[in-house]
Amino acid sequence: MSGLLKKLPIKLAKKSPTKVADNTRSPVAKPSTTLKPISNQFTKLLSVTKYLPASARSSILSKAFGKVVPYVGTTGVYYETVEPNQVVVSLNNSKTVQNHIGSIHAVAITLLAETATGFILGLNLPSDRVLLIKSYSVNFYRPINKGQVAAIASLSDEQRLDILNTPKGEMVIPCVIDDRDSDSERAPIVVEMTWAWIPKSELEARRQGKASRKSTDANLDIVDSK
Repeated sequence: MSGLLKKLPIKLAKKSPTKVADNTRSPVAKPSTTLKPISNQFTKLLSVTKYLPASARSSILSKAFGKVVPYVGTTGVYYETVEPNQVVVSLNNSKTVQNHIGSIHAVAITLLAETATGFILGLNLPSDRVLLIKSYSVNFYRPINKGQVAAIASLSDEQRLDILNTPKGEMVIPCVIDDRDSDSERAPIVVEMTWAWIPKSELEARRQGKASRKSTDANLDIVDSK
């Protein structure tokens, strides 16, 4: 991420929020907030671009975040809103992401939801922790229209504080799928993304533990073969 920041001037305890009870579409308002953003690699990038026009800012963030997760960058995900209390990402219905009936593929929409929820967690996670997707469910209620689709992930101040003050935990990150060119009152898809986070030191210890066990097992094999 530090490399991306340098390039910008030239060219970005388990908590479960209320689950969606039905598939009726409703407007998604941006949660009000009184909290200041924490300082991590993502919020530093946001601070660098905050005075740019909205369209230019979104373009730069989309390119920069596309480099953070290269696979996501190949799909054409566009970062419209990137703030600690709401992330909105969209995907145009291009040939490369279509299914057999010409709408955006289900896997691409799932990736869109994972991106929105993962980034909003990342924006609120101290830099000494790492986030990991734990589980997700996707329920389809009607066909997606052939236009643009967006994923909207939101967090309240209470949820953001829970993330900040819980060194190791997990949370269902609320996410709404917006089928923008449809007039239907039914939500097309209801998703539930559960993310977890742990201290980076614990992840590194686990990796070192596995490496040590492999080394020990290899040494034992050598001894046994003599």
